Amino acid sequence: MSQAPKNETVTISAIPPQKFSLVPKIVNGGIAGIIGVSCVFPLDLVKTRLQNQTVGPNGERMYTSMLDCFKKTYRAEGYFGMYRGSAVNILLITPEKAIKLAANDFFRHHLSTGHGKLPLGREMLAGGSAGLCQIIITTPMELLKIQMQDAGRVAAAAKLEGKTVPKVSATSLALELLRTKGIFGLYRGIGATMLRDVSFSIVYFPLFARLNSLGPRKNDGSGEAVFWCSFLSGCTAGSLAALCVNPFDVVKTRLQAISKVEVGPRYNGIMDAFVKTLKNEGPLAFFKGGACRMIVIAPLFGIAQTVYYLGVAEKLLGYQK
Repeated sequence: MSQAPKNETVTISAIPPQKFSLVPKIVNGGIAGIIGVSCVFPLDLVKTRLQNQTVGPNGERMYTSMLDCFKKTYRAEGYFGMYRGSAVNILLITPEKAIKLAANDFFRHHLSTGHGKLPLGREMLAGGSAGLCQIIITTPMELLKIQMQDAGRVAAAAKLEGKTVPKVSATSLALELLRTKGIFGLYRGIGATMLRDVSFSIVYFPLFARLNSLGPRKNDGSGEAVFWCSFLSGCTAGSLAALCVNPFDVVKTRLQAISKVEVGPRYNGIMDAFVKTLKNEGPLAFFKGGACRMIVIAPLFGIAQTVYYLGVAEKLLGYQK
């Protein structure tokens, strides 16, 4: 892939013209993922619980808003309760980000028409293909994370009914799924995860490229955008793409959430979840947790952009940026 002209933009981690270095991408992705997850995980937990709560027969809800969910979670589970499920997320975020970044660059490299040009259709194909690759890691990570995040809500609902639910850990959940359903138990909801991640990547990467191309360039002749432009482009594209695919995220969350002691509907696949959610709660239910998800995704991608801009991995490992 030849060097992109000044008005052309590549993705979060642009590849050099004649060298594809995987190691820095893995390190950068890991650093970005760990920092990002640590910063925004409480918001992600709130998003999961808002998306998965159902409306009672008289319109009653456990949580009335983001702030209400924060207050009730903190009161019931304390500060560390806000990070329930974060360990598995931090553990698996490194390979997930590495696959996403490296795969997107790989597909852009091979889909380029020459002279650094990449038509919109091929940009969307490259992004969607990267999203498809990452679900190998994303699905079990999201499954375990969501079940851990939602455990507090399930326990609270059970307590109101005079029931008790034993505490669970990510390890016990994973072992139970492996024992009862085999390796495929860890991939429950893979169809919904694929639908969300592929569509997100199709929207995000081209949108980021277009926004980033509008800003001022560096003075070093590289043709790259200045830091603040890339940072804001990543935040904006990430939040808008997250809102666009929020209906898929709601369905995925409900398919992967804990079902014990629940009085709400059971879902038998993507279409069944869509139909029952629309019938029981209306179209606005598909945008539950949308604001939280936008707030979560924006800094995650902004941080990833920052890590790449600073060249953390290149400096640590002695690679030429």
